[in-house]
Amino acid sequence: MSQTENKQGQVETTGHVWDGDLREYNNPLPRWWLWAFYVTIVFSVVYWILYPAWPYGDTYTKGINTVEYTVEEDGEEKTVSEHWNTRALFTRDMQSSPSAMAQDEWTDKVKDMSFEEIEQDPDTLQFAMSMGNYTFGDYCAACHGAGGQGKVGLFPNLADNDWLYGNSYETIVDKINNGIKGNMPAQNVAEDKIDDLATYVLSLSGEAEISGEAASRGKEAFSSCAGCHGAEGKGNQSMGAPNLTDAIWDVADVPGCGDDTACKVDEIKHVVNNGIKREMPAFGDRLTETQARMLAIYVRQMGGN
Repeated sequence: MSQTENKQGQVETTGHVWDGDLREYNNPLPRWWLWAFYVTIVFSVVYWILYPAWPYGDTYTKGINTVEYTVEEDGEEKTVSEHWNTRALFTRDMQSSPSAMAQDEWTDKVKDMSFEEIEQDPDTLQFAMSMGNYTFGDYCAACHGAGGQGKVGLFPNLADNDWLYGNSYETIVDKINNGIKGNMPAQNVAEDKIDDLATYVLSLSGEAEISGEAASRGKEAFSSCAGCHGAEGKGNQSMGAPNLTDAIWDVADVPGCGDDTACKVDEIKHVVNNGIKREMPAFGDRLTETQARMLAIYVRQMGGN
C-alpha cells in the first residue's frame, strides 16, 4: 500500500503528503450543515424579492410585499396599500390591535352622540376626555401649556373658565377647525389722555381708583374702545373682545405687577399703544371631525365649563 492510500475507516485524503506522513484530509461538511446553508441562500433570495433590500442610485428596491391600512379623508375611510416598511406596519398594527379596535368602537360611539349625551354618560365622557387630552398634547400644549395655563401676552389661558368667544361646544369646535385671529388695532390716544384711559380701564375691574376729572377724561377716551368692549367694558364674545371688568388679564400682565399701580398702568398703555396681533392656526385639515369634538370636550371641561 502506498503512503497516499487510505486505510480502512480513515477519512479520505487529497493525496498530498509532506515529510512522508503529513497528509491533507478531505473531510466533507456535515450534510445537515450543507442543507442549512442552502436554505439560507433560498431565504435570502425570497427576502430580496419580498422586502426592501438593495440600494441603487438615490432609492432602493421596494419588494413586492405590501401593507394595508386605513386613512380618513374628507370624512371617509379609505384603504391605503404601501410597500412593506416599519412605519406602515406600525400604522396597521395600531389599527388592528385589540386596544385599537376597542378604541375605534368607542370613537364610533362618540361620533353618533350629541355633546349633551356624552356629558351624561360618565364612561363615554371619560373616554372623550382621555382622547381629547392626547390630541391636546399633540396640537395645543406647545402654545397653551400642558395644563392649558397659556402665557400672558401670547396665548390665552384655557383653564380659567373665561371664554373670549363663548364656551358652547359648537363654538369651540368651530375655532379649532377654522382658527382664530385675535387682533386689536393700536389706538392713537393722545399722550395727555392715555394715562387717564389706562387708569379708567383698570378701575373697571377694581385694579385702580379713579375719580373726578380724571375719570371723566378716561371715560371719554374709552369711547373709542366701547365699540368692541361695550360701554361698560364687559366685552363682546362675537368679536372675541375680552371682558375688562372681571380682573382676568390675557395680554397685559397686570397680575405680575402686584400692588404697583404705575406698573399696571404701563401694562395697559403698552397694549393700547401697540395693539394685539396673535393668531391660532386652523386644525380642520389635521383633525377628524370626531377628534375635534373630543378635543372641544376636553378643553371645555378643562375650563370648568
